[in-house]
Amino acid sequence: MKELRHLNKYFKKYRSKLLIGIAITILAKIFALFTPRLIGQSINVIVAKLEGDIDTTFKADLAMNVIYLIGAALIAGLFTFLKRQTIINVSRYIEFDLKNEVYQQYQRLSLNFYKKNRTGDLMNRISEDVSKVRMYTGPAIMYSIDTVTLFIIALIYMFNRAPTLALYTIIPLPVLSFTIYTLSKVIHKRSTIVQVYLSKLSAFTQESFSGISVIKANGIEHQTNAAFEALSTESRQKHIDLTKVQALFFPLMILLIGASNLLVIYVGGLQYINGKIEHFGTIAEFIIYVNMLTWPVAALGWVTSITQEAEASQKRINEFLKEEPEIKNTVNTPTEIKGSIKFENVYFTYDDTNIRALKGLSFNIKKGETLAIIGKTGSGKSTILDLIGRLYDVNSGIITIDDTPIKEVNLNSLRNSIGFVPQDAFLFSDTIKNNIKFGSVNATDEDVIQAAKDAVVHKNIMKFANGYDTILGERGVTLSGGQKQRISIARAIIKHPKILLLDDCLSAVDTETEEKILNNLNTVSKDKTTIIVSHRISSAKNADKIIVLDDGKVIQEGTHEQLITTDGYYKELYLKQLSETSKTDPN
Repeated sequence: MKELRHLNKYFKKYRSKLLIGIAITILAKIFALFTPRLIGQSINVIVAKLEGDIDTTFKADLAMNVIYLIGAALIAGLFTFLKRQTIINVSRYIEFDLKNEVYQQYQRLSLNFYKKNRTGDLMNRISEDVSKVRMYTGPAIMYSIDTVTLFIIALIYMFNRAPTLALYTIIPLPVLSFTIYTLSKVIHKRSTIVQVYLSKLSAFTQESFSGISVIKANGIEHQTNAAFEALSTESRQKHIDLTKVQALFFPLMILLIGASNLLVIYVGGLQYINGKIEHFGTIAEFIIYVNMLTWPVAALGWVTSITQEAEASQKRINEFLKEEPEIKNTVNTPTEIKGSIKFENVYFTYDDTNIRALKGLSFNIKKGETLAIIGKTGSGKSTILDLIGRLYDVNSGIITIDDTPIKEVNLNSLRNSIGFVPQDAFLFSDTIKNNIKFGSVNATDEDVIQAAKDAVVHKNIMKFANGYDTILGERGVTLSGGQKQRISIARAIIKHPKILLLDDCLSAVDTETEEKILNNLNTVSKDKTTIIVSHRISSAKNADKIIVLDDGKVIQEGTHEQLITTDGYYKELYLKQLSETSKTDPN
């Protein structure tokens, strides 16, 4: 139960509602327990009448008992309704809070966490696992209170009425308790395995649906289906293994309750014949009490099963909640960002691959300058942008923003001051307008249109039937690569950031469109620090400074005019792309 202690703060938060619910639950069970006694009294009245030992109030007494029975049943029903409206509602509140806590933790965690964990597993923990926990915070608590209340009141009354008969009645209960204890340990173990396989299935299906175009293009539907079927078969077997153990509970409960009924009838009958029980109605009361105990005793097994499953699920949730983000905001007060950036002897290695991306990198950019970064694939270009946004921290060396070490800059201020266009443009399943406004939620429609015009995508958008209100498919699948890149650029510039980071974001557009976008960006990015990562000389040539990377180091640095007159990688790339342009130009 130690993993479930995490929920104590929520029980404390909703303690008033819980206490009211508990009180109502107890009252509901008390009124429900009037029924056996009233039925017993009615039977005694009838037996007395049959024996001729009754006065003229027979009908009145019987009628009053019926009225009391109906009244008790109605009140018990009302309280039963109210208990569900309190305790079950609290479980929904806790489910809501826990899902938000998990989601907020996901937002806090660094990129390395997402590289090590699959999306399907993350989804399963915030959905399936939290749902399992909700069953513990609601139904398990409610039925536990039901069971305890019923046992205490019923057993006290039974021992008061007929101690020996009550003793015989509860003989099966220790057997039940031992069985529950034994089976619960097995359920806990198998529940954990089931949740792990549910995560595997979620991860597999999520990746398959996201990569469906790749699967179809390569004609590997059969292999994918076979892999899914194999995983599903394993998951099914784990569920069956769990169900086999859980299936033992209810038959066992019914068997033990049936044994108690037989004992009541046999022992109670003998005691009535021998005169040890005064009223025949007592036996009927005991039979009703024992049958009323059927569901609570069965619920005891069910609650145990729920608790074990919740324990297993909460353990999986806690694993992520206890995860500490690698990137922490150490400055509470906002920081004013102007835009100058400096790298001094920076080294960086990716933890997941152990690849050293940067090796003693040094350069600086003044506020309002434009820096272009050129280099081969894997030379460390994108890593520089990730480090400026503090998506990672350096292993050694120092990065400063406005002469302040980046770790001493408020993280929220830093990221709010950056407009970032990633290499792989990501769009949400929402309208085009909202995808652009994602960079600035308070932007007006005019701001959105202007940003789209600056990104040279406005005319494309207006060709859609619904214009800016067009709903995009998942990850913007309904758009071309160039359109996705340009909408991503619009999303970045609508923020009016102090620092604009463009990671090879013009690779999918033609040279004419690229030229228009770059001309617009020169205007938009005026007085903004801009870093352009590109494989095209045309994107870099107008930058104030250009650095060429190779294997995480700067091998060339200067302006376009300086570099094309100096032998090296930049000049070779320039001549190669100039030659390719000449071949494709019909003029």
